[in-house]
Amino acid sequence: MSVVSTPMNPRVTNPNSIVSTAHLGGGFRRLGGSGGAPSSVFFQNVDSQLRMSSRGSRAVIAMAASGKFFVGGNWKCNGTKESITKLVSDLNEAKLEPDVDVVVAPPFIYIDQVKGSLTSRIEVSAQNCWIGKGGAFTGEISVEQLKDLGCQWVILGHSERRHIIKEDDEFIGKKAAYALSQGVGVIACIGELLSEREAGKTSEVCFKQLKAFADAVPSWDNVVIAYEPVWAIGTGKVATPQQAQEVHVAVRDWLKSNVSVEVASKTRIIYGGSVNGSNCAELAKQEDIDGFLVGGASLKGPEFATIVNSVTSKKVAA
Repeated sequence: MSVVSTPMNPRVTNPNSIVSTAHLGGGFRRLGGSGGAPSSVFFQNVDSQLRMSSRGSRAVIAMAASGKFFVGGNWKCNGTKESITKLVSDLNEAKLEPDVDVVVAPPFIYIDQVKGSLTSRIEVSAQNCWIGKGGAFTGEISVEQLKDLGCQWVILGHSERRHIIKEDDEFIGKKAAYALSQGVGVIACIGELLSEREAGKTSEVCFKQLKAFADAVPSWDNVVIAYEPVWAIGTGKVATPQQAQEVHVAVRDWLKSNVSVEVASKTRIIYGGSVNGSNCAELAKQEDIDGFLVGGASLKGPEFATIVNSVTSKKVAA
């Protein structure tokens, strides 16, 4: 992957980058076996120059991004008033490592309940938002309404929105731009389907999704990228630590080549896809894995706390 000099500009400066880096897709190996479990390293053919380009002269450190470890809990379409009261109680009682940004994303109708009872140690996110200011848009929730409830973040581009609701890249990018313009942080999700990975298109798909964000957002200062391979979400299949790390390296290199060195250095890239209390420690040790976006395990307070506290594994790795 060639690296070109780019100005410190949050917008894409090389619109042909998807084509110029498409050769990376062939380095992603297929899932092996009839059960579809991940095979050996699927990105092992990427030239070592790719890895070096994201590091430059940096010494090897525990975390590639300059910000705090980041763990988000996406509660999706789950919960009742009763169960969420119990979950919030468990989270309030949990002992969490101090140097982690922790966020939870309840369903819209429970945001006010959670915000009013959850410790201020944990921030609150929405799972989606409208593309602009509110108005005659039945069923939608505006960023202004989210801010009114005290939301600091919103998840955008999740695969369930892309593939079930059929939101496209451009639409998602515009949502992100509007949320950021209103002072709400964005957890920007990217990731490939199993069929796309099997076809060797992992990098092509992820870079295309990244480009839509980069074309739209006014700044990357309040953006966290979540790499979530769709084949691993809710399936129990998890990318190996090495597999996840190498995709994160490619994403960081894309930012360096197409946005700026500064953005590549400071943007946190977190992993999602069946993360749980048993596998989080090994994943956290990887340099370019800057945290997690957690689904099912975030509905269990003690297990979610374990995932948050996996930052200690990163410290050991340093």
